[in-house]
Amino acid sequence: MKDPGNISAVAALQPDYMGFIFYPQSPRFVTELDIIEIPVIKTGVFVNENVGKVKKLAGKYQLDAIQLHGNESPDYCEVFKDKVIVIKAFGVDETFDFEMLVPYAGKVDYFLFDTKTGTHGGSGLTFDWSLLNKYQLDVPFFLSGGLSPENIHEVKTIGHPQFYGVDLNSKFEVEPGLKDVDKLIEAFEILR
Repeated sequence: MKDPGNISAVAALQPDYMGFIFYPQSPRFVTELDIIEIPVIKTGVFVNENVGKVKKLAGKYQLDAIQLHGNESPDYCEVFKDKVIVIKAFGVDETFDFEMLVPYAGKVDYFLFDTKTGTHGGSGLTFDWSLLNKYQLDVPFFLSGGLSPENIHEVKTIGHPQFYGVDLNSKFEVEPGLKDVDKLIEAFEILR
């Protein structure tokens, strides 16, 4: 999200979270925003950013949550625990070892499971959701990666006890960073 009018239109739909990408290599990268007063959990998305910069941007934009999409360690995540909501993202494919998440338990609030690619999210690709059955920790998770108007109804079949929510991104955009409000309205009606 980066266009003020689009931010307001999406906020009016009352999503729980709204993401703002502070990763310069992303086509959704934001440079300046006026998001202080929107009534959602404002989430800054970062990739391997230094702790000081994350703290600075979290303060500047009064972020409620951070979503970490790089190689951030459990200790890195713990720096922010109890200051903001910490969401740690991982790319999942058939070789993903869910045991590697154990050191993050207690240091993050949520995991986000995205499709594993060479980039850091936003691929529009879906992974095999049956792999989620291998996840055994008590930390709740978001599902991301290739969610679309065509498959959003299938999300309701995921019965994992830690399944918390979905991250709707590229397939719900007109262009990178500009959400298609009509598609979101349809998705929210299905999910809610």
